[in-house]
Amino acid sequence: MRAPLRPLSRRGLLTGTLGTVALLTTGGSLAGCGTKGAQQTEAGCVSEDLSGTEKKLAFSNWPQYLDVDETDESKRPSLDEFVAKTGIEVTYTEDINDNNEFFGKVRNQLAACQSIDRDIIVLSDWMAARMARLGWVQKLDPARIPNVRANLLPSLLDRSFDTENRISIPWQSGLAGLAYNGNVTRELRTVDELLTRPDLKGRVTALSEMRDTMGLLLSSNGHDPANFTPAQFDDALNKLRKAVESGQIRRFTGNDYAPELAKGDIAACIGWSGDVIQLASADEKVRFVAPDSGVMLYSDDMLVPNRATHKSNAEQLINYYYEPAVAAKLAAYVNYICPVRGAQAEMEKIDPELAANPLIFPDEALLSRSTVFMTLDEKQEKEYEGKFQQVIGA
Repeated sequence: MRAPLRPLSRRGLLTGTLGTVALLTTGGSLAGCGTKGAQQTEAGCVSEDLSGTEKKLAFSNWPQYLDVDETDESKRPSLDEFVAKTGIEVTYTEDINDNNEFFGKVRNQLAACQSIDRDIIVLSDWMAARMARLGWVQKLDPARIPNVRANLLPSLLDRSFDTENRISIPWQSGLAGLAYNGNVTRELRTVDELLTRPDLKGRVTALSEMRDTMGLLLSSNGHDPANFTPAQFDDALNKLRKAVESGQIRRFTGNDYAPELAKGDIAACIGWSGDVIQLASADEKVRFVAPDSGVMLYSDDMLVPNRATHKSNAEQLINYYYEPAVAAKLAAYVNYICPVRGAQAEMEKIDPELAANPLIFPDEALLSRSTVFMTLDEKQEKEYEGKFQQVIGA
């Protein structure tokens, strides 16, 4: 059975009851984060694994990101099954509410090679890349997580900041694309339409997440968001600037565009697939558009931080959640893109409607047009974020 309506969490996405979604397939980071001198190395910050003698692990995640028993909210079926299967006791805490906030909470300890008393943490891909760049994450043993290599979606394999899938393993994923309210405007197909169509002027919003908004604009110009030059970024930024200066874009938002889109106060936007699942459950004329030029794919990733003392236990849990049947149980509750191949067939046994939803199980055509934004070093992050913030007026 589908999950009940739940509060906002993670990247500004909404979760909740999954309704009919019309998918048109033809059509915040902390810049200059002040981490100088905080770099660690594997040789300089050694972690001891006590998994052989301590059957436990501490797992920190975002709110509402794990299945809960419908009759007893203290039970988490998939995690309870892991405990029963392995004998590893899991302390599960929903204490990650914002990437930058969590980074600020743990940065002093990790910079000093001190424990943060967690064996698994879940952070968005760009923050996972920063943690990896700083050397604050332990490398995983591929032999202990064979299900990941076997079952991870190809579009999430070997990302630029983790070319061997040894640092960050996707927990769930999502898409950034276009959305519109069919009650107040006609069909929308392309990024260029969003930025120039006269009937939409002043009724458009875009995301304040640089990677999502700029990724879509880069794609619309025929450039690769996963591998672009400064000149290509500037070209896309000028396109955005024109849309701002002309009054086409009303404002830049986090997830707060969702209620405005639902009411028709805005006609169209750059938005997240998770929001559209929620909105379409109440109004099927709210639609997500995956333009031919491409959509942005992001993920929230499992990491084992430095000085975590139960890495092998954590690897057992990661491998467990990459079993297709387990992944299907999780996806049936959280309703995000499931990163595990084979889970769709298992979902058929749970809920055929969920199994058929392309915003949970995208087909190859959609995944082939999805891109993970290029990994930025600290200098690039500061430069690109600074330029973007100037244009959006933040």
